[in-house]
Amino acid sequence: MFNKIDYSQGIYDARSLGTPRLLILGAQHMFAMFGATVMVPLLTGLSVSTTLLCAGLGTLLFHFLCKGKVPAFLGSSFAYLGGFAIVTNNGEHPENLPYACAAVAISGLVYVLFSCLISAFGIRRMMKFFPPVVTGPIIISIGLILAPSAIKNCQSNWLLAFAALATVIACNIWGKGMVKILPILLGVLVSYAVALVTGAVDFKAISDAAWLGVPVHTARMGLFAMDGSEQFISAIFTIVPIALATMMEHIGDIAAISATTGKNYIRDPGLNKTLLGDGLATAMAGLLGGPANTTYGENTGVLALTKIYDPLVIRIAAVFAMVLSFCPKFEAVINTIPTGIVGGISFVLYGMISAIGVRNVVENQVDFTNSRNLIIAAVILVSALGFNSVGGFTFSVAGVTISLSGLAIAALAGIGLNVLLPGNDYEFDKATGDGEGASLRV
Repeated sequence: MFNKIDYSQGIYDARSLGTPRLLILGAQHMFAMFGATVMVPLLTGLSVSTTLLCAGLGTLLFHFLCKGKVPAFLGSSFAYLGGFAIVTNNGEHPENLPYACAAVAISGLVYVLFSCLISAFGIRRMMKFFPPVVTGPIIISIGLILAPSAIKNCQSNWLLAFAALATVIACNIWGKGMVKILPILLGVLVSYAVALVTGAVDFKAISDAAWLGVPVHTARMGLFAMDGSEQFISAIFTIVPIALATMMEHIGDIAAISATTGKNYIRDPGLNKTLLGDGLATAMAGLLGGPANTTYGENTGVLALTKIYDPLVIRIAAVFAMVLSFCPKFEAVINTIPTGIVGGISFVLYGMISAIGVRNVVENQVDFTNSRNLIIAAVILVSALGFNSVGGFTFSVAGVTISLSGLAIAALAGIGLNVLLPGNDYEFDKATGDGEGASLRV
């Protein structure tokens, strides 16, 4: 018989709830991240099992480096979808996935470098190079670059696409409680039910799959499967710049978790530690053949809903994800999801990526009556979409052919213009109270 618990002030030590409740709460966090996390391998061609393993391992690594203080779950990052799409030509060249994964690993080291620079020079000085006028348009560009592939997937079955899209919208707008924070998972389930009724699901792969097995692709992806330096260099220039935008997303997520729990994690354990954890988790995922990791807003929503703030619950969810990754039959079930459903889910997700970029510039009050800001944003958007439409920009250095994607060109141009043009007045101020804080509105 459980004792009555007062949740009104929030619970920071969930062990008082007992083991059964701890396990249920951990499972709830796993389901909160599940829908979005498994969508990334479905959209990129990576392994679902490997992705779940990397999410679990990455989360545990993050908690270790942050001294177990931050209740954050690291799931698959949607921001890197554009980079994967460019490197594999929208999935037409899956043999290039190892180069994309290796570039993801390198992008994780950008986090590590930024963490070291924050430790050395302070966050305010470093953030001058990455103001919202640069990161916002980059995020907008990622979603717009992906938009055509969403429509292409929808065209395979518009009925299933519409069912998935309508369910996600309905859950987000009218859902209550867990329904509101699990729209992607529910969208997949409802549209999958429609697929079953209409006979659009092939179950043969499920019966052939084993119940237990080592997550596939871990020995065949990442740095272990590359045989061409030119493809690797091109993938680096395409994918690594995305880290500049996702680092800003990370800072916003940590600020959001701080606001939810009432503890300032930007100060303790420190933004340098959280960036280090996120970066090394991403590097590890890339080496194992998984997508980049990122702190998950879905799990922050669960924190706010339940008022259970103990990081132990998140670590239990990470273990659950790792256990599930060793079930090939489960991955086979996920892989039976029709392309039309993937299209319907990606229809809204890709649009939301761009919308998040818009929110980034709005919430940070970027002044577009200022010609300097207008020029930077314009150059980023046109470079990203324009060069992407013509296959990027290719050149040779010391006999090595390098291909810069539109996204890479946009990031380099935006950062360069921000440094060169006069009037950079962005201040990462003391609003968070850590002495080197952040002007973040979450």
